[in-house]
Formats: sequence, structure tokens, C-alpha cells
Amino acid sequence: MASAVTLPFSDNYTFVGDLSTVAICLVIYGLILFSYIRKTRSYRIFMFILPTLLCSAMVNVTTHSLLAFQGPTVLVRLLYCLFHAGLLTVFFFFTLYITEVTHLEPQKVKAAIVVSTIAWTVLVLLDVIHSLYNPEREGIARSFAEDSRLIFTIGYLFFAGMDVLMMISVRRRLYKQVMRGFYSSVAIAFTILLIQRLTGSGSSFTVITFLFPTIAMFYIMHSNPYHAETGTIDSSALEDFVRESHARKRPFLFMSLCLSAFDAEGKNLPEAIQSQVRRFSSDFFRGALLFQISNGHLLLIFRKFRNPDYEHRLERILKAFKDSHRLYQHDYKIVIGESIDQISEKNEYVSFIRSINRQMENNTIHRISQQDVADFDRSERILLQLEDIHRRHDLDDRRVLVYCQPVYNLQAGRYDTAEALMRLKLEDLGVVLPEQFIYLAEEHGYIHTLTEIILHKTCEEIRKLTNAGYCISRISVNVSTMELKNEHFCEDISAVISQSGIKGEKVAIELTESQSESDFNVMKDKIAELKERGITFYLDDFGTGYSNMERIIELPFDIIKFDRSLVVSSGNSDRSEKIVSNMASMFRNLNYSVLYEGVETDRDEALCKDMSAAYLQGFKYSRPIPIAELRRFIPKNKKQVG
Repeated sequence: MASAVTLPFSDNYTFVGDLSTVAICLVIYGLILFSYIRKTRSYRIFMFILPTLLCSAMVNVTTHSLLAFQGPTVLVRLLYCLFHAGLLTVFFFFTLYITEVTHLEPQKVKAAIVVSTIAWTVLVLLDVIHSLYNPEREGIARSFAEDSRLIFTIGYLFFAGMDVLMMISVRRRLYKQVMRGFYSSVAIAFTILLIQRLTGSGSSFTVITFLFPTIAMFYIMHSNPYHAETGTIDSSALEDFVRESHARKRPFLFMSLCLSAFDAEGKNLPEAIQSQVRRFSSDFFRGALLFQISNGHLLLIFRKFRNPDYEHRLERILKAFKDSHRLYQHDYKIVIGESIDQISEKNEYVSFIRSINRQMENNTIHRISQQDVADFDRSERILLQLEDIHRRHDLDDRRVLVYCQPVYNLQAGRYDTAEALMRLKLEDLGVVLPEQFIYLAEEHGYIHTLTEIILHKTCEEIRKLTNAGYCISRISVNVSTMELKNEHFCEDISAVISQSGIKGEKVAIELTESQSESDFNVMKDKIAELKERGITFYLDDFGTGYSNMERIIELPFDIIKFDRSLVVSSGNSDRSEKIVSNMASMFRNLNYSVLYEGVETDRDEALCKDMSAAYLQGFKYSRPIPIAELRRFIPKNKKQVG
């Protein structure tokens, strides 16, 4: 039995490598347990690698422990084969992991899985056969050990070679920094294996060499959230970068790129664009970091001190980008600026850049100015007030003002309807227009509170007008389509109208059409429910952006509001006039009423009358006025006057 301890496969074996592997695996498990990691398919594959490594290390420790006391028994030899099988299994999972994170083509994925499965099966069977055919004599045991190592070495080289070939085949898809990080860990693993072989340390450090690329995968792909194909970092890491830079007073420059066509939910950058992103993120600035804020919004940040010639580099990257734009023709918005203490202190670069993007035209480049900072500061102050309005939920809140624009009824020959328009009157800021606060209310979930307030105040004015004998048919209130997702929307709207004591027919709701299929179904149900309570519905902004005639006709609207852009185009082109006129005539024949907004001149008025207009609205008749002044336009009932 004593001679068994000196067998070649146990020579100079030390438990340090395997026990270190077990400890590190447990540490990684702890990190996973106490941190949030997206449960992707690649993460699930990784979670097979880790326990397989841990078990392989424990099997190796057990094998050598039994060997020291029992010699090379059948059990010990089978455990040695199990140890090799575990490591080959890790290689198999490495292969699956690479196919997943590189988005390999389905045919190549299938081929890789089939080849890996066959290779694993053949290698394990050969190892088991050699272990069973081995009488307990030192010479033959020595032969077994060498054969077993040879089989494992062949498997090691086969899987390593296949994985390297797979990485090479997709090298143009992968961000080179990710490639370098992974290859460095593999190089260290090979170096340790070579040293182990030369020093005759048996399998002391074999398992831990598998741990190095595993740690690299965990750090690069999960803990540090790189996107392997573009080299972008998840936006969650941006806050840490800004916080550290501000604390250490390290200025940086940034370049934001927004591709609106890919910024919607479920959209992804195509491979051609990803290739350009990889180039821009690494070829133009030293030490640059690229953050992915959303699907189509990228933010490139680089240190100023590492790029003293940044203006020249900016010129180069902008020229390269414009060359790419001529090729791919996707709308873009680029914002360029230097770190700003005021923004860094609050860590609000994403909000700051988005506020600028909203004001930009497509295919333009904007350089940050002090005015941008002042405008953003104003927006932040407005947001604080909106938050307070929402929290208080006071339907009589004095900060919310109701303006309106009278609407002329052609058939009745008088003003009998109007559109309610919201304003805010805030301390130190004065009167704030909708375009300065509606988007903030929508983004932060305050919009429904504002709708309830303006509806309440509008209903109160309708009640006063009706009681005073004015011929008011209804007043419309704009509602964000986002509100329709609120399960209490219909209940809230009905409650406000009921509490005012007026009939539902005195109120109209204006909605814009949604592109989303789910939003369309929600809108259809909510409109139907509120129409049963007498409320009229307008389709707002028809003719701008997205218009699906089939969906519009399926929705139970009462009035279609033609946008001013259609009025303008009709006045500039006979062809446009015929198209708009035919659309309006079609709606009229389908029992919709057509309202033209943006009527500013006598020519506009005459044109709209010839194009099946039922209602007219615009500066020709009145600019927006405080709703209390509507009495100047709405006539009184003749009996009341008498």
C-alpha cells in the first residue's frame, strides 16, 4: 500500500490549488447571492460552470485523500476519471457560453453542440475503459495514469482549440477589450498548466486554471455589465463613474448619440451599426468608456487629461460618423459637452442630455452651453413643483391654471365649444407653458393628477356657464395615452364629472393615436366605457406622424382634429388639398365631424370650409385665453337674454 503514494499521478500533489478553487467558487456564489444579476440564458449557463468546477475540485481532493490510504483501487481510478469528466464538462459549458454571448448563427450553434457532445462522450468512455482495465500493480498503474492524462490532455487541447476557433470566427462582432480580457485569463491558465507539467505537480493546479476564464466571464459579462458585441457598459455603471470623477475632481468630456429608430422597447442595433459602435468606442479616444443608456442611446465618455487634443479627435470621430450616416441613413442626435459640476453633483447627465435631445431636430449636433444648464435647472425646479402638486392631490390647486381656445361651430354659426389648455403658475418662474412641463409629468407619473385637476376646474367653469345661461355644448380636455393604462382611469374621470354636477355630454376628451397594439386595445375599451356615460371623444393631431386609418375607424371617436400642417400643405399644393379634402369627406360620410385646428387667416378659413369642415379653431378666432374669459365668445340662450 505504501508504494501507492509514490505513483506518478499523485507525485508532489498539494491540496492548495483545489481548496483555493472551492473557496473562490463559494465567494463568487456569495457575490451572486447578495447582488442583482440579470437572469439571462448566459447567466444560467454560467451557473452550471461554477458548481461543476467546485465538484471537480472536491473530487480531486477526495481522490488523492483515498489514494494516500488505499492506493490505486478501482474506486480511486473511477474518481480520477470523474475528475477528468468534470473538467471536460466545464469545457462543454464554455462552448455553450461562447455560442450564447456571441449570438452565433443557429447552424453553427447546433454543429458546436453536436461536436462537443460526441467529443465529450468518446473521451470519457476511453478514460473509463482505461481505468477499469488496470490490475493493481505499480507498473500498470503508472501506465494507466499516463494514459488517463494523455486522454485528458487530448480533450483539453480539442475543446480549447474549438473555443478559440469560435472566438476567432466572431472576432469582428466582439469588442476588442472584452476579447483581450478573456484571452489574458486563458493565457495565464495555459502558463500555470505548463509550469505544473514541467515541475511534475500532478493535478494540483489543474482545476484552478479553469477558474481563471470563469472569473473573467463573471467579471466581464455579469458583474461588470459589458455588452460583448458592442463593448458598451450598462448605464448603471455610469453613476459610479460620475460620482468618482466628481469626488476626485477629474473633468471628462462626453459625446451622446441617440438613434431614435432603435430606441423603442424591443429594438436592437443591427450588426452593421454595432460594428461602427465598436469602432467609435475604441479607435478615437484614449481610455474611452461607452455606456448604453437605452437601446438606441449611447454615451461615450473620455478623460480630458488623457486626450489633450480632444478637439482634433472630435473632428475625426464626427467626420467618421457622417461618413457612416451617408451609408446607413438613420436619424440621429448628437450632444457634445464637458463635465459640469452642477450636473455631476446631482449625477443627472442622462436627464440633462435627454432634455436637450427633446429640443433638437433630427440629424443635428449640439454643443452644451450655459443656457442648456440654466434650462435644465428650470426643468428641475418645475419637476419639484409637479411632485408637490401630485403629492397634495388638491383639485383646486392654484398653481394649475386653465386656459382655453374657443372653437367655431360652422353649422350653428357660433362659438359653442372650446379646448381647455393647461398652464402652471409657479413662484419665481411665472407662467409655464405645456411644452415645458407635460413631458416631465408623463415621465415621472404625475400626468394623471394634472388631468384630474384641469378636468375638475373645467367642469366647474362649465357648470358656472350653464347656470348663467350660456350656450356651451362642451369643452374638451387633453388626456395622455399613458393615463389609459391606469386601471382607475375611467373611475377617476367619471368621479370628477359627477362631483361637479354636470352631465357627461358637456365634456370631451382629446387623445392622440398610439402605435402600440396593446395600447390600441386599452384605448378602445376605455373610450367605449366612457362614451356610455355621454363623454365625447376627439382624435387629436390627425395628420402628424403615425396614422393608421383602419385603427382610427375602429375606434369610436366623434370628432377628428386635422392638424395645422394639413391646412398649410393644402394651401400650398392642389394635390395636397385634394388628398386632405377627400380624407375629410370620407370621415364626414362615416359620421365623424372634422375640426381643423391652426386656422389663422381668411384664406385658411375658406379652404377648410371647402374641405368638409364642421369646426374651426385657431388664432384667427382667438389665442388661448383664461377660461373665465370664454364668456366673451359663448352666446347666451335667447330666452335668458329676453
